[in-house]
Amino acid sequence: MDNLVDKILLTGLEFHAFHGAFNVEAELGGRFVIDLELQLDLTGIGDQLERTVSYAEVFEIVRLEVTGKKYNLIETLAENIARQVLLEHEKLQTVLVRVHKPFAPIPGIFRDVAVEVLRNR
Repeated sequence: MDNLVDKILLTGLEFHAFHGAFNVEAELGGRFVIDLELQLDLTGIGDQLERTVSYAEVFEIVRLEVTGKKYNLIETLAENIARQVLLEHEKLQTVLVRVHKPFAPIPGIFRDVAVEVLRNR
């Protein structure tokens, strides 16, 4: 990530999904919030969509991964989102995915639980 400075950020993508290791999570589901940092070279893109990455396409990849599948671990969810985004968008050099699970079943007071994965091409 040090060599590239150009980023596309998608933050606060919210979904109701059924990830978790406990039965209640599989039954009731919960809120998941996804942030992405996509690094690519935007030098001289000339205002042409085909020379960058479509935000809508990335959103759809994330939506399908979060709502179309079930994982016990948000670590696995984050890994698979990163893998799919890199697979579908060859222009990307690096993808950082952050999966937040603000209502994780933890017996205590907390603001958020999150996992972050960084993957390079």
